[in-house]
Amino acid sequence: MTRQKVKMVYIENESSRKSTYKKRKSGILKKAYELATLCDVPIAVMIDSPYDLSPEMWPSREAVEHVVSEWNKLSVMEKTKKMVNQETFLQQRIFKSNESWKKMWKENKELEMKEVMFDCLSGKTSVTRTKKSDLRDFNCVIEQYLKDLNRRVEILKNHDSSSSSAADVATTTTHDINMPRFETGSSSAGFYDRIRDQIENSLNVKHNVKDLDLNKKQW
Repeated sequence: MTRQKVKMVYIENESSRKSTYKKRKSGILKKAYELATLCDVPIAVMIDSPYDLSPEMWPSREAVEHVVSEWNKLSVMEKTKKMVNQETFLQQRIFKSNESWKKMWKENKELEMKEVMFDCLSGKTSVTRTKKSDLRDFNCVIEQYLKDLNRRVEILKNHDSSSSSAADVATTTTHDINMPRFETGSSSAGFYDRIRDQIENSLNVKHNVKDLDLNKKQW
């Protein structure tokens, strides 16, 4: 049986409120003890309630006074550097959520454009079917993919010159990444060129090849 979620509202019934107070107080003191024991940090808890004649102090009055004294010795800047009000806290949460959303959107967009690129390679679709708003992103993905392939070709060539087993390494690596193989001067290069030309014609812009870092580009 699942535990019912407690509503965070004032308990009108006095007997229920008092019972809840005792249970919650016991839980707070237990957590304070565990934190002090496990992490060896000074902890002071002071609870003032209408159900006790005097404020309850844990672990002792002297320990609470010591912690309060150490706190008072701190400067105003040290006391408030990690303090935030509700408005600031919500703004920070919203900012983090927006940044997380932007990152996820960027990754999804890149995957979408890669899928379109491979669909064009396999003949499942064509550039003319791509939305005009996606053509620039599509071109960027193609340019970056070509750079990655050219870089891999150069690495394999360097390995080939230093090791007789580089051919086997190149074949294995190409199959592992499960992507169309690219070689300088191959038909794949011509295909990418045709796709770029179609994209640029659709956008009505001049051919302008730029170095692109996918970690820095903005979608």
